[in-house]
Amino acid sequence: MKESLTTKTDLMKTPEHYRESHNYSVAPGKRTVRLSMPRPVPLLSSMLFLLAMAACSSDSGNPVAPGPGSPPDVEGARLAFERNQKLARGINLGNALEAPNEGDWGVVLQQWFFDKIAEAGFTAVRIPVRWSGHAASGPPYQLDQVFLARVRWAVDNALERNLMVVLNMHHYEEIMQDPRAHEQRFLAIWQQVAEAFKSYPGELIFEPLNEPNNAMTAGIWNQYLAEAIVTVRASNPGRTILAGPANWNNINALPDLRLPEDDRNIIVSVHYYEPFRFTHQGASWVSGSEAWRGTTWLGNSTQRLSVTAALTAAANWALEKDRPLHLGEFGAIIEADMDSRATWTGFVTESAESLGLSWSYWDFCANFAVYDKRRDTWHTPILNALLRPDTDASKLSLAWK
Repeated sequence: MKESLTTKTDLMKTPEHYRESHNYSVAPGKRTVRLSMPRPVPLLSSMLFLLAMAACSSDSGNPVAPGPGSPPDVEGARLAFERNQKLARGINLGNALEAPNEGDWGVVLQQWFFDKIAEAGFTAVRIPVRWSGHAASGPPYQLDQVFLARVRWAVDNALERNLMVVLNMHHYEEIMQDPRAHEQRFLAIWQQVAEAFKSYPGELIFEPLNEPNNAMTAGIWNQYLAEAIVTVRASNPGRTILAGPANWNNINALPDLRLPEDDRNIIVSVHYYEPFRFTHQGASWVSGSEAWRGTTWLGNSTQRLSVTAALTAAANWALEKDRPLHLGEFGAIIEADMDSRATWTGFVTESAESLGLSWSYWDFCANFAVYDKRRDTWHTPILNALLRPDTDASKLSLAWK
């Protein structure tokens, strides 16, 4: 029976005291973990703690399956926790390769993007890709090789700068509307992607599908995810896979997520954009969002408790399932005021880290930008809220104790 995580509102601090308000320790005689000062969440076991610390070593070479006599679930758990430790603090390269065509949404990936990200201190990039827009509609669903080369260029640029990479399938809108009609195409695309990157090192992670939603119900998604894992494992037996629940990777959908018990080389991902009327005010793609303009997030006790409760629920689930956890998307739109954006971002980031989550902010230079590419400068309040100059990503302990 694993310990669960709970919150105590009387220990909440004001926004300027984030570092003091998001640390946890086990309450004696209780199967709970309560807010206390000032250290991060403990590991599930001292063994996993040591394994997580080993994550600083290079994960080079083609990932392979466990050797003879080494149970796959033990080896997989080690790899998943180590690689989640390495993910640490990431950023999404949004609105580029997941647009219908790169550039359609105002972002074309540049080599200097990767320089800026690495130099700032981020440890990973998530590369959203609309593979479905660059594959044939009929069998064998051949991928456009020019587009595949472009994606490989992006992955190579990240890896060359010692950044971890999450490579996903993004905006496959058709499969959300009619999953059964696209099942084989979905799997065929992943077979090709997996084959194309099978020689890449363990710093590359595959994410089968971003935000399953609509007709892609939890039951169907669990089936397709299991099939995608088998497809990937055929050519990438040791590749770490990142996957989240249905209903837009919502934390509340975690109880419905089913993962293969005999495959422990999986990191679980959730997304968080609450309160939605704050994070998406004025978003052109959200009906009615113009009326939300001016919504602020000041970090009062009610607002902080809402964030902490949601992330703690996710951490509880991961702790019980003994799976590493990643906050794959979170962000506040540039239409919100900068002070509110920075306050919310800082609180979410530190809360996630104190609960043992790695994270990837949405996004680098688009609608939720941390970087202003027109002015060629960082949005410093957001950058500082994410990376906090007084902290070191290499010293984070992102696993359960």
